Amino acid sequence: MPAIYLIDVTNRDGVQTAKLGLSKLEKTMLNIYLNEMGVFQSEFGFPTTRHETNYIEANLELAEIGVLKPIRLEGWIRAIVDDVEQTFQMIPNINHLNLSISTSDQMINGKFQGRKTRDDVLKDMTAAVTAARAHGAESIGANAEDASRTDLNYLVEFAQAAKEHGADRVRYCDTLGYDNPFTIYETVRTVAEKAQIPIELHCHNDLGMAVANSIAGAMGVIDGGQDAYINTTVNGIGERAGNADLIAVILAIKKSKEFAGTYELANNIDLSKAWKIAKFASYAFGVPIPINQPGVGANAFAHESGIHADGVLKDPENYELYDYEELGRGEAELVETGREICTGEYGGISGFSHIMGQLEVPVKWQTREKANEILELVRYANVESQKPLVEDQLLFIAKYPGIAKKLLTLTPLE
Repeated sequence: MPAIYLIDVTNRDGVQTAKLGLSKLEKTMLNIYLNEMGVFQSEFGFPTTRHETNYIEANLELAEIGVLKPIRLEGWIRAIVDDVEQTFQMIPNINHLNLSISTSDQMINGKFQGRKTRDDVLKDMTAAVTAARAHGAESIGANAEDASRTDLNYLVEFAQAAKEHGADRVRYCDTLGYDNPFTIYETVRTVAEKAQIPIELHCHNDLGMAVANSIAGAMGVIDGGQDAYINTTVNGIGERAGNADLIAVILAIKKSKEFAGTYELANNIDLSKAWKIAKFASYAFGVPIPINQPGVGANAFAHESGIHADGVLKDPENYELYDYEELGRGEAELVETGREICTGEYGGISGFSHIMGQLEVPVKWQTREKANEILELVRYANVESQKPLVEDQLLFIAKYPGIAKKLLTLTPLE
């Protein structure tokens, strides 16, 4: 039976959120956490954007040495031949791409302003897919932006054309969060049945239904005989009202009525990493986790009402669908209230050595020369992120200084 794959798009759609962003090191740490969790693929960046080049190459290097495996790293570009050519000129060793173009009449008329017709969209998309395949791309997704407002027959034609020219799947983008679980189920099932191609579900949360639509869409695709790929972001971060939240989607797949056991994840997901990745994304973006966030919110396992407290003390399953330990929660968090030694962009070698010693960094990294090299990289990382680094970031820099240097290097146009 077809299965569900998770493609997290935090490092592409999430970082496009107005007024928010991540440093290249923070994006890399998210890729590492997603890999540890077992997520199938990360849409990790923009290969035609100059300031992403070193970051993308560094992450591909991490994949080569086994740090970012088995997760697949995929770039997002426009579905035009020029973007494909530029991508492989700038990042020759990129293997996975999603090519995006608008398909609705609203976008064709209101965005392209008469410069493109439906036929032009098909020609651009198919030419781009053909070019990407010619350059040796291992997997290609053809993205229908604003698919939920696209004529169904044209959407089927788009999917069929993408398949005929070598695309591996089509991304159905509910770009404005316009769908509901009933409409998306019927639409993507029809496309899956008629075009016979796997479909990605890319749902936004403008009407508060991104997770529900993603789950219903996955059902429709699988019932239509094809694999389903759900796009997520950590903590639901994304443009406007956000995207489908990674943890909520996983919980819905694993725990929801008549879904769990019938529609299965293709990859083994380690849900115990949920708390760690949610906390890190919250810290890196500077956006608190909502108190009522499924699984990872402060109140997700809090009980005050007498009836609820009594019931959960007798048997947690009375009022909890899942256990907090499943999500990696339960350990006490230490908050320093006395003397605290920090390291940052103006930190010195004594304070830095003290901190690294607390992290039990192996002796081979503790020479004075090596410590100064790592400290300099830590300073630059703090300059870029403008916040103290977490333990995993310090350990990453100490273990992979050459890759960290590449992540921290930006080369403006001359």
